[in-house]
Amino acid sequence: MSNHSSHKSAAEFVPLNIAVLTVSDTRTEENDTSGKALAERLVDSGHKLVDKAIVIDDVYQLRAIMSKWIADDNIDAVVATGGTGFTERDNTPEAIMPLFDKQVEGFGEIFRLVSYEEIGTSTVQSRAFAGMANKTVIFCVPGSTNACKTAWDKVIKEQLDASHRPCNFVPHLGLAEKCQSRG
Repeated sequence: MSNHSSHKSAAEFVPLNIAVLTVSDTRTEENDTSGKALAERLVDSGHKLVDKAIVIDDVYQLRAIMSKWIADDNIDAVVATGGTGFTERDNTPEAIMPLFDKQVEGFGEIFRLVSYEEIGTSTVQSRAFAGMANKTVIFCVPGSTNACKTAWDKVIKEQLDASHRPCNFVPHLGLAEKCQSRG
């Protein structure tokens, strides 16, 4: 396995304003372990939790809150948990993807790759995805707390770190220098 930390450079870390959305018909602030895990991890990484919400798995309620955050110039990134499976109530991709200016196809691919190491072929049932909208990067991950930890620790954290090389999403948010070449 390659050492990705060798891609670090002298670029400075830029704290981002991040919102966390939990998509669930049953979670409350008291039992939302997935949203709490994401919130704790982003704060521990040096970012700011600027909003956190729980919304039922309804296409229009999901679009309403996500549209509000996308339009908010104070929010740089959103991490949503839940609603990415195959049950009748899993509507996050259908609700959120139409809001994207661009999709980040590689996020779902890499998430499933690292998830495969933990849960095997069951990862094919994850419809994790990401995209960009109005200079806001949006990551949508499964509702399980372990999946949230995996997504943050193994993919999202580096991609929201301006010092990660050769590329990260911070320049696309208008907050740091452009990606450097791999050369």
